Amino acid sequence: MRSLVWIFLGLAVLGLTLISRPSLSQNSSFQEIRGVWLTNIDSDVLFKAESTENAIADLAKLKFNTLYPTVWNWGHTLYPSQIAKLHTGKLVDPTEGLQNRDLLQEIVKQGHREKMAVIPWFEFGFMAPADSTLAKNHPDWLTQKPDGETVWLEGKTHERVWLNPLNPEVQQFINDLVLEIVNQYDIDGIQFDDHFGYPADFGYDPLTLKLYQEEHSGKLPPNPTVLKPVEDCVVNDPEWQAWVDWRSQKITEYMSKLSQQIEAVKPQILVSISPNPQQFSKNCFLLDWQSWQQQGLIDQLVLQVYRNQLSDFQRELQKPEVQTTKQQIPVAIGILSGLKNRPLPMSQIQEQVNFVREEKFAGVSFFFYESLWNLGKESPEERQKQWKTIFQEQKL
Repeated sequence: MRSLVWIFLGLAVLGLTLISRPSLSQNSSFQEIRGVWLTNIDSDVLFKAESTENAIADLAKLKFNTLYPTVWNWGHTLYPSQIAKLHTGKLVDPTEGLQNRDLLQEIVKQGHREKMAVIPWFEFGFMAPADSTLAKNHPDWLTQKPDGETVWLEGKTHERVWLNPLNPEVQQFINDLVLEIVNQYDIDGIQFDDHFGYPADFGYDPLTLKLYQEEHSGKLPPNPTVLKPVEDCVVNDPEWQAWVDWRSQKITEYMSKLSQQIEAVKPQILVSISPNPQQFSKNCFLLDWQSWQQQGLIDQLVLQVYRNQLSDFQRELQKPEVQTTKQQIPVAIGILSGLKNRPLPMSQIQEQVNFVREEKFAGVSFFFYESLWNLGKESPEERQKQWKTIFQEQKL
């Protein structure tokens, strides 16, 4: 168990306070998390220093207090990284607007000036574009489907590949990226999300199969093509479930080592995870966040609950594993504020925030910055006005 943790919500206004981890619960007196994810996908906010600076200033005025800026996306880092350069030949994402600047340092500096917590977000996790330099340079790092296919379609159109988290070289690569940030930046935490696993129909690469056979008397794992999932990738087949459990446990073991390394360098920073609901997360992507929490590997859970219907949203928040976890560590709820082709009304956002507060969760975080007011059904001015209403006073 990680012995010490920053009470994260106090970072924004009250300063840093160290307490022992077991005493954390949602009944403790601390400021609610009011977070937002900043990404370079469908958003221009990170491509100019002035745009980034203005965005943070606007967020601070509206009383947001937590920034989750992406630092790992498309097979590149969004900060100058010697580790990334070693493996991709690029010090930073080559996209125009990210060159000759240290985006993360800019965000840390201004975020702290505005009394906001800054928690860099490893958005792509073990995922990378199929045509990325990283994937081309390290084909042996990729996990596979039973037929040897390495490509996975995101949204049925975008070709992705998955680094194998059971591969020691992949583990070292991710460790090096994470610790590079932890060592070099004055951050308040580090966040991983639903991409810190891999799809359940992968895992048939030679390395994983060899390891599985070594631990199962030479037996091979079951093939997913003959299975029919019931819901959230759950299959009524004990052999398949054992295969899911084995792989998710291996990822948990890796996360345990990474968490310990982060703590050894900076025990005061948070290890945050932003996954999907537990059943989907474990069975579809092998990320068993409930075990991570039970083993003391994480300090904060920001659960992605992207639902349109309030009843569906409420159902996810009331699940036993969520209610139990919020008594152990701060649990905030990730709320969808809209997507490029999916604008959402402020009324939906407001009612979801209200329910989160009624259930006494630690706070909320919104995906994503661009849809807070630029991609909504209402005008940007009207949406900003409503954000002021939502955050006009502290509510727990």
